[in-house]
Amino acid sequence: MYQAEEFTLLPCPECSRYQVKVKENPQFLHMGDVVDGVDMRAEVGVLTRNILIKGETEKSCYAGNHCQYFSYDTFGGQIKILKNFTSVHLSHVELRQMGQQLMGSYPVHFHRCGDVDEKGGYSFKTYLEGLSIHHCFSRCVTVHATNGLLIKDTIGYDTLGHCFFTEDGIEQRNILLHNLGLVTKPGTLLPTDRNSTMCVAIKDKVYGNYVPVPATDCMAVSTFWIAHPNNHLINNAAAGSQDAGIWYLFHKISTGDSHGLYPETKAELTPLGVFYNNRVHSNFKAGLFIDKGVKTTNASAEDPREYLCLDNNARFRPHQDADPEKPRVAALIDRLIAFKNNDHGAWVRGGDIIIRNSGFADNGIGLTFASDGSFPKDEGSSQKVSESLFVGESRNYGFHGGQNKYSGTGGIDNKNRTLPRNRTFPIRGFQIYDGPIHLTKCTFKNFVPTADRYTSAIGFLMKNPWQITPKNNISLVKFDTNVSLKVFFGKPGPWFEDSELDGDKNSVFHDVDGSVTEYKDTYVARLDNFLIRHPKCINVTSWNGVVCSGTYAQMYIQTRNPQNLIMTIVRDEYPSSPMALRGINQRAAFQQYQPVIMLQKGYTIHWNGQAPQTTFLYLINFNRNDWIRVGLCYPSGTTFQVTFDVFQRQTSAYYSVVDYTSVTSMVELQKNRSEKNFYFDNSTGLLFLFLQAKYNRDGHSYCSSQGCERVKIQATVQSKEISNCMTKAYPKYYQAPTVLQPMPTRTTVQCKNCGTTQMAFTNDPHNSYLLVQIQSLSKVELQSSLPSFISVNGSKFLFKDVGVFILVVDACVGTVTEKIFFLQANIASMEEYFKTRIPQRSIVLLSTRGDIRNLNISEALMSLGTAKPAYLQNKGSLAFLGFRGNFKPSWAKLFTSPAGQGLGQIEKFIPLQMEEYGCTTVNSSRRKDLELLKQVSRAH
Repeated sequence: MYQAEEFTLLPCPECSRYQVKVKENPQFLHMGDVVDGVDMRAEVGVLTRNILIKGETEKSCYAGNHCQYFSYDTFGGQIKILKNFTSVHLSHVELRQMGQQLMGSYPVHFHRCGDVDEKGGYSFKTYLEGLSIHHCFSRCVTVHATNGLLIKDTIGYDTLGHCFFTEDGIEQRNILLHNLGLVTKPGTLLPTDRNSTMCVAIKDKVYGNYVPVPATDCMAVSTFWIAHPNNHLINNAAAGSQDAGIWYLFHKISTGDSHGLYPETKAELTPLGVFYNNRVHSNFKAGLFIDKGVKTTNASAEDPREYLCLDNNARFRPHQDADPEKPRVAALIDRLIAFKNNDHGAWVRGGDIIIRNSGFADNGIGLTFASDGSFPKDEGSSQKVSESLFVGESRNYGFHGGQNKYSGTGGIDNKNRTLPRNRTFPIRGFQIYDGPIHLTKCTFKNFVPTADRYTSAIGFLMKNPWQITPKNNISLVKFDTNVSLKVFFGKPGPWFEDSELDGDKNSVFHDVDGSVTEYKDTYVARLDNFLIRHPKCINVTSWNGVVCSGTYAQMYIQTRNPQNLIMTIVRDEYPSSPMALRGINQRAAFQQYQPVIMLQKGYTIHWNGQAPQTTFLYLINFNRNDWIRVGLCYPSGTTFQVTFDVFQRQTSAYYSVVDYTSVTSMVELQKNRSEKNFYFDNSTGLLFLFLQAKYNRDGHSYCSSQGCERVKIQATVQSKEISNCMTKAYPKYYQAPTVLQPMPTRTTVQCKNCGTTQMAFTNDPHNSYLLVQIQSLSKVELQSSLPSFISVNGSKFLFKDVGVFILVVDACVGTVTEKIFFLQANIASMEEYFKTRIPQRSIVLLSTRGDIRNLNISEALMSLGTAKPAYLQNKGSLAFLGFRGNFKPSWAKLFTSPAGQGLGQIEKFIPLQMEEYGCTTVNSSRRKDLELLKQVSRAH
């Protein structure tokens, strides 16, 4: 974020309408291209305005002004707007040195104004338009208990604390349209504004001697801080914050001045407003973050943390009218562009949430879904990402400086590049956490591991103590040829530690159509997981994974008295490969474990201490009649009360209670799996019973349509000995491994409908793009087997003779209108072709084969205003992107190499349908689309 630079504009009569002249020399590289399909063009904003409102400041910091954190005076001016005004319209005003490190003093502050749109009686909407807020000392625009405000075309640059800030968690219907925020730095006001140093040092509002924890209490400063989901973000750019670009959080109750004055916010349940075409980059924690809330109680002995510190107390689960009894309303994140974020492109928790038409590149982790649809959380919810692009390490290599600390070699061409965390951090495109998640019609590019780090297209949350559902599924995905590690489950070592937590061991997803594994309807799990295996499974050692067929579900096992047991679960077919689970609730009165299991198999469960007196076994993701057999280890002489019931989590009520009956043999137990019987084998210490689902599930629910089917075991234990029965259980209950569902035949035909249909993900969704790839070969390279070609949107046009190959493309519709090849002997006729045969509004693509130093093509290129004759002397290979028309686009370029050398493969995304080309019909519809978008946003 500290590579943002300021420049002074100079008069430039010689400049075209697409050029500016500046006084200073740039210190950093600023990207001006769509790279590998993701729009990474630098944002440009004008800071000066004709009207300047400037705070008066001293030349240096002085006492009482937080000089331990800031070397400059942070006491600036402020504009505060109070309710019951006649009208407020601020337009094209520059605000500099505004705001103070005091609560309530901001550059622009709408203070408890209520409804400022039509709902509040304002026929002409209250708005801020075209403001430049820069070098300010406390936020940019604060929206406090104010609804319906329009903030448009506004820049917030080099400011302290949350920049575009909604305060009390009740602000709704506000529209943030086409704003730019960058260099959002920490401030002191709220715990969420503070960096780690401020967090630990500022303790005047905590209770007692409590020392704040930076990672969990603070370190959340964000360019857009959205405390209620019913606000609208359209065409904004969050281009560099110390923590997050856009952060949605959810207040349980109204806070601050609004506390007690408004009904419950229901923020977690409220549908998301419009989120369309926003970009987030150069942020440390995340580009987009949807998760968490703030602490809504004052510091006390029970909870000594400061009021409004970050809190892990909220989960986004939108429903119609914010009513959990009404249908879900999926939150739609449409067209998110996230790149160069150190940790996450996007971290999204909750359900139901859909991300589509989005691009992720050069992030530590592209996208993580932390779903709330996993037991025991928000039943029936899910998350989905579709029509999106994930790029591991792009051709935007970055640039050192501006506090960039991490670099190393890597990527598809092994060049030196800036890195998201450090040279060993395991980069992942899409990260699976718990689920259920659905990844479909997405494309992955440039995931190439190095000797220093694992770089995988699909990965899993590292050091995961939680569970993962087998209902996670992936379909219709495409991996480009430069993806050499599709999936990685992690291995013990740096970043992964011992990789032995419960979620690590149970990582799994369903490959619905074989587009990941080439085996349709299979499940991919960790290599050492023998709970899900059979003899025909296929090991993929580079993934540390295994591909298996079968049907899978989960057991949720809850135990009480004693606590903190390690549970070992063994499948009867693989007794030498047990799975030990630590549980996830070490400090609670009960412990919980959730292994993924193959159905229609037998398992035994053992403990590292005294057997629990109370055990609940929940059937999770079982369909009707699905079953497993379970044997639980207890000391000889234990007596049992075993019951079945159906538990309604919403009401904490249970019904259909049935007592299990004790039988005297395994044969009798196995006569009818649906009977409620149990058998205690005193010789081995195993209590056996069948878990069989009685009811169907609906949709993405993990429990049945009637509720959660479960078995409760109340044991009266006579001995405190360690309850591990494995040596007695096996070989007595050993079963030879069998295959219940054969492995499918390997798919060898490439999927034609896999991957996203979009070629480029840009800030202008109404422009389509032409992906052009050119490979020109020099004379020396002709000895290799490399082909010469021009590719247009994936369609390759090869040529094999020495000479010049040309493609002509209609710039308005993107179709190839002509292809022509000039042999070395016919080069003279090329000039005439260029002058007379290429129609207006045409994109011209040219590639050569063999050295061009003897080919007189300079005159031909000059006819398109491109090259001087002397420039092409003693060159090896040549490639050309040009345009025939009354416009010279920025993408037009001539590429050459020295004699005897080739150019390698050139890739370029060329915009189509531009008004400058003369594509008036297309752009007329574009203008209508943009106006419709604004109308839709206002209607919300």
